Amino acid sequence: MKQNVKNFMLMGMVCLSVSAFATDGGKKGDAKTKSAQAPPKKFIDPANMDLSVKPGDNFFDYANGTWIKENAIPAKESRWGSFNILHQENTDRLLGILTEVSKTTYPKGSLEQRVGDLYASGMDSLAIEKRGYEPIKPALKRIDKITDLNGVVNEAIYERVNGEGSPLFGFGVGQDSKHPTKNILDLGQGGTGLPDRDYYLKDDARTKKVQDTYKQYIIALFTLTGTSPDEAAKNAATVFGIEAALAKVQLSRVAMRDPNKTYNKFAVTDFGKTTPHLNWVQLLPLMKINGQDTLLVSQPDFFKATDALLAATPVADWKVYLQWNILKGSASLLSSPFVKATFAYSSVISGQKVQTPRNERMSGLVDGSLGELLGQLYVKKYFTPAAKQYMVDLVNNLKVTLGERIQNLAWMSDETKARALKKLAAFTVKIGYPDKWQPYTGLVIERNDYAGNLKRISQWRYEYSVSQLNKPVDKTRWGMSPPTVNAYYSPTNNEIVFPAGILQFPFFDFKADDAVNYGGIGAVIGHEMTHGFDDQGRQYDADGTLRDWWTKDDAGKFKERADQVVNQYNGFTVLDTIHVNGKLTLGENLADLGGLNVAYAAFKKTKEGQSTTKIDGFTPDQRFFLSWAQVWRGSQRPEAAAQRILTDPHSPEQYRTNAPITNIDAWYAAFDVKPGDKMYKKPEDRTKIW
Repeated sequence: MKQNVKNFMLMGMVCLSVSAFATDGGKKGDAKTKSAQAPPKKFIDPANMDLSVKPGDNFFDYANGTWIKENAIPAKESRWGSFNILHQENTDRLLGILTEVSKTTYPKGSLEQRVGDLYASGMDSLAIEKRGYEPIKPALKRIDKITDLNGVVNEAIYERVNGEGSPLFGFGVGQDSKHPTKNILDLGQGGTGLPDRDYYLKDDARTKKVQDTYKQYIIALFTLTGTSPDEAAKNAATVFGIEAALAKVQLSRVAMRDPNKTYNKFAVTDFGKTTPHLNWVQLLPLMKINGQDTLLVSQPDFFKATDALLAATPVADWKVYLQWNILKGSASLLSSPFVKATFAYSSVISGQKVQTPRNERMSGLVDGSLGELLGQLYVKKYFTPAAKQYMVDLVNNLKVTLGERIQNLAWMSDETKARALKKLAAFTVKIGYPDKWQPYTGLVIERNDYAGNLKRISQWRYEYSVSQLNKPVDKTRWGMSPPTVNAYYSPTNNEIVFPAGILQFPFFDFKADDAVNYGGIGAVIGHEMTHGFDDQGRQYDADGTLRDWWTKDDAGKFKERADQVVNQYNGFTVLDTIHVNGKLTLGENLADLGGLNVAYAAFKKTKEGQSTTKIDGFTPDQRFFLSWAQVWRGSQRPEAAAQRILTDPHSPEQYRTNAPITNIDAWYAAFDVKPGDKMYKKPEDRTKIW
């Protein structure tokens, strides 16, 4: 289901160790006891570094090279590094909670009953194997009975409303960007199965391999439901043909980064005139939506083309497409042949060698499905008031520092500065977990009905979403669950959000020096704040309205500087001929650059920041930049790297480390980087924005 809040993500879900929240605890030992204890933790450990590499040639390798050489990517992972290790630790933590609650009987409908029984139902592999593909047989038979185009359209709507799929187009209920206190119906492009439209449009060898694997996946799932191999092959060609036609009329990810281009408001009756085979006046009531006279459409041309495709394609082909939508949406909850076929396909894209263990998959599923129920159990056990207070203080420090930097910008006029400062002052900050938990009212979870549980969850989500129409926006809601090791900025809420899961090492540790914490969680906070002023966020004002508040001259100066960042990242090679897409990653790259600058400036106000005392052989400034680098420590499989370039708005980790620091004078001074070093940029070429 479409995410209702546009979250500009810092990173994928990752997790950190329990010990990050530990206090000194216990009794002080005598000298003999102390000598037997492990040595103090080194928050910047030279053993992980490759000191044979000059920091000015490749800072990422200098800071992380030995660790990367000594830590191969595990077979069940597509990449491995700081984030993945912490994600594994977080998964283990959640599994401990889930194992405990799933073994105890709780009152029906209680938090623990629903969390525990959802996990137990997913772990009951014997029952799942026994059912085979029984859970989807009614849907497949229902599609078989379709006789005309109206039946095709009605089936597409039925699947969406009843938690069975989302064919043809995207749908959601979210904030009206130009009236952010109001919810509105939002339609967008969709209908394809591969991760990005370019997988259908390109014809290089790497792309063709993915296309062929996807077709084999289609054949495999149809064959598993009793279709003959020849018929399954024809079905694969049909499905791919329809999806390729939909992909051709989709906007690129870069084009979709323009919030004004994707803001198209229509009267329902007027929009219906552009899509005669999709009569929205009649369809909206079938979607349980009543009383709506307007809607937003992100890509109007996509809907015109899809409407034409509906008319031009035989009903028999649409039936195959709809059955495929059921199959691919349900394969992971069916018996092992379906699950194995799905992994055989996805592993070609990700490079993952073996499937993630079932219990870990179920942990992620419960967190993704009932995140604010499981989250209550998580924060009770793993989140401390002290961690929240530390974050409150640090956020306030960073806000003051960013405000000072805005006031001192040489390239921005006083008029725009005043509006930027007004927006900064209006930031809402959420830390740890929601003040008001989502109770998932009415959602029934049964211990012996895994497929039914997932369908009811999808139905509940849909009904909850459409129930928000005609209601004011609830700004207490969160876009992430508390255990998530991530953070986000919402432009329409003008808020920065830090779930409990991120407040651990390498981002943060109570025992670490300020250089480590400011280079970690400080840069994260600065990153999210800067998102409010990146190429997308800057188009929203203090109350979250999509409205231009810049003078024309200042907007031009910003674009000139942003274009420098685009060009810098475009020059980075990831895999043979594949380069970073500087336009797709611009928002995240600007946030990295701004966030690191703000965090460094705030760090310099601390006692350690003003000293030159070394710890473990490194100066405070060196430790700050090394902390930044070790957050991004890791490697990835070539297949994953190729996919992320198409789909991920974040740059690869080595460039998130190296690119921003080349624009920060303090890094050059800290590591004595000189002309002739590979990363050196002339002072006049260093990009300065926030």
